[in-house]
Amino acid sequence: MSQPTPAIVAQAAVRRLPRVALILLCAAYLMPGLVGRGPWKNADVAAFGYMAELARSTEGAARWFDPLLFGLRPESPALLPYWIGAWAIKLAPAWINPDLAVRFVFALLLWGTFTATWYAVYFLARTPRAQPVAFAFGGEAQPADYARAIADGALLALMATLGLLQLGHETTPALAQLFFTASLFYGIAALPYRPIGALAALVLGAVGMTLSGAPTLALILCAGCALFLLWDRKQSRSGDERDPQAEGNAYPLYALLAIIVVGVLAGSLATSYGLIRWHIVLPGTSASSSLSKDLRSQVKLLLWFPWPAWPLAGWTLWRWRRQLNARHVILPLWFVLVPLAATLTTDFSDRSLLLSLPAFATLAAFALPTFRRSVAALLDWLTLLTFTTCAIFIWLYWISLQTGIPPKPAANVARLAPGFVPSFSATAFVFALAATVAWFWLVRWRTGRHQAALWKTLVLPAGGTALCWMLVMTLWLPVLDYARSYAPQVQMISQRVGNTPCLSELGLQRPQLAALLHHGHFELRPLTGTNDCRWLLVNPEVIGRLQSLIDLNQWRFDGTLRRPSSDTDDLLLYQRIAP
Repeated sequence: MSQPTPAIVAQAAVRRLPRVALILLCAAYLMPGLVGRGPWKNADVAAFGYMAELARSTEGAARWFDPLLFGLRPESPALLPYWIGAWAIKLAPAWINPDLAVRFVFALLLWGTFTATWYAVYFLARTPRAQPVAFAFGGEAQPADYARAIADGALLALMATLGLLQLGHETTPALAQLFFTASLFYGIAALPYRPIGALAALVLGAVGMTLSGAPTLALILCAGCALFLLWDRKQSRSGDERDPQAEGNAYPLYALLAIIVVGVLAGSLATSYGLIRWHIVLPGTSASSSLSKDLRSQVKLLLWFPWPAWPLAGWTLWRWRRQLNARHVILPLWFVLVPLAATLTTDFSDRSLLLSLPAFATLAAFALPTFRRSVAALLDWLTLLTFTTCAIFIWLYWISLQTGIPPKPAANVARLAPGFVPSFSATAFVFALAATVAWFWLVRWRTGRHQAALWKTLVLPAGGTALCWMLVMTLWLPVLDYARSYAPQVQMISQRVGNTPCLSELGLQRPQLAALLHHGHFELRPLTGTNDCRWLLVNPEVIGRLQSLIDLNQWRFDGTLRRPSSDTDDLLLYQRIAP
């Protein structure tokens, strides 16, 4: 016998979130930061460097299956994200900057993540065990309306997570992995309802994850889903879990076969192209850190990265503890646990945890029908105070930069980003002002006593996150672009070397190489000691190798070029003084 559901929801509580409002909120989250900036350090500009190299490559298909940047392979064994970026550069009109073309395509991947998550939660909420309690005299929420309200809540929870803000707006393999993980999640959730589309999503998700640098996670997720499908069919045949006539009663046999075939296909691709590489690094095993330091770092990451979804997810697991084997609980839980294990055992902690956010948002959404009114009110007030304070803080710093009043914020910016010259943008000001007005309207709407929608508790977290991102990407964009870009440092190099396009390099990292190519359009050559360029850039970390490669009597040290906002990105510049 199935246990009673903890969800008690009336039809009045599943009112539809207006589609126009939801689309505008998604656009306000996706669009800021697309224009007005370049690739940022480190992963963003490094990934763009590989995409640009592939777009310029004339070596044929062989180079596309082995992307290189001055002989260096990517840190992540990814292929498809670099292909996507290279195709975007090739297909974009000449008047569009290559980095803008790549950012636009990757913004579409984030939009796809939102869409896949919404539909996955919708179909999970349609399952009989996820439905609310039936009232004695009727009036309970209808299945489709209830599922739509839960899906709206999940999308709001996903947009509210703090970890998605920066990584979701970068052009890195991690964002592609997120999209394909969401596609795989949708495929397994929708199989009993939309078999053709779900099968296509399964293939897209598993193959995409494999070619995007996460083949092991794809295989483990597929294996876990196959085991669940097998168990689900066994429970269905026993007849003691659900109503046999209920919609979405059990996964059909072809679903189990499909997930097995998809897993085999993903494994074959990973083996054929050598994509499976072990990156297991247990806490405390690194030479540069201790066990206690690694554990503290991991705990901090787990606390803030999936916030505020993880407390709601924990509440869901508690309130639905009698239905832990139900489809709408165990599937998202599996999609949380696998990336979480990768987070704790690899160096790619935040980028692995990113893949769990759609599942975290799903679990968070199923907490909504179990909330008491007092808990929802407490969350609303905490959210209101937090994001209103953040918005005031952002505006205060911008006003200080523009007017010098109050003086301390402007002085802090001058200390952290020396050399930055503030500028006023009317367009950015208008967008920031509109976002602020929209926030106060949203607060007024939410505090109205007549609002009874199921998803109302997550409106302020999602709206506040979108507000702060919009303000930062309009009012603070110039200073952030100055501080997080290699462009100022490359400009200093260009001023020193003049019109000379040829530069030798020794020990430069992937982000630095990509930035020199993108911002400076230099002709870079590795230092060999013969036929080298007149100018030489050296990473200070490898200065000991320099004397073994060149005669220092034939070179003059021209200075240390520092990225203005960091003292860890120095480059040493040398000029040849002998023919």
